[in-house]
This record gives sequence, structure tokens and C-alpha cells, in this order.
Amino acid sequence: MSEAWKKKISSDTGEARKVLDELLAKLGENGWGDEHTFGIHLAVEEALMNAIKHGNQRDPDKQVYVEYGVSSEELHIVIEDEGEGFDPDDVPDPTLEENLELPSGRGLMLMRTFMSQVEYNDRGNRVTMGKRLNDVNKDDDENGDD
Repeated sequence: MSEAWKKKISSDTGEARKVLDELLAKLGENGWGDEHTFGIHLAVEEALMNAIKHGNQRDPDKQVYVEYGVSSEELHIVIEDEGEGFDPDDVPDPTLEENLELPSGRGLMLMRTFMSQVEYNDRGNRVTMGKRLNDVNKDDDENGDD
């Protein structure tokens, strides 16, 4: 993994977008193409917005801590807010028919869909996500496409 970057931002969506733009630029510098950065963009944006809106309740006195590392093959990112946290298992599955009309759960589903790893601390105020570029192509190898 390349060097890690650490950021502390206020609970402001504009600040989150700056961090996201910086991360996307680092992915580009490391050879991650548009087809890979699209999903990462959605997942990281969702995690940042959740930290600001749900975790910190948009409280300007609370911070969001972001740490990430990018290489040509791997991304690792940790996003932590100063909120009370939550239990991700309590969030309804948005793909179940009884939950299709509910607004919650879609962001967590996007994060799990586009990242190789999504884990929360026990408190539920810190998410650790990872993506390995090799994971994107593993289906081709398993199908014997050499």
C-alpha cells in the first residue's frame, strides 16, 4: 500500500466532496480506470454523507476523520464520525419486497456492492472499506477465461 493520507473535516458536505475529489484523483494517478472508480465514488460518497448527516447530525462542532491509502492494486479507507454510532444489522434490507418503499438501507447496500470489504467497529461510528483491483477481475479467472 502506498502512503496513507489523514484528513479531519467539519461536518460539511462541501468538505466531504473535496476529500472525495482528492481520493478520486489519487485513484486516477494510480491507474484505476473510470469503470473501477465509479463504484468507489458511490461507496465513499455514501459513507462520508452518512458520517456527516446521520453520525454527526450535521453538527458543525463535530468532525469526520478520514484515512486512506491507494496503490495501483488496492484502496483502503476508514471514515469515522463523532456520533453515537449504529448497528448496521438493524438497517432493513432494501431489496426485500416489504422494504422497497423505505428510504433507508440503500447506501449501505451500495457500499457492500462496490467494495471488497466493508466493516464497522462495535460502536458503529467507524467504517473501514477496502477494494482490491484483482477482485474486480476474479470472475474471469474462475470461469477459465485466460
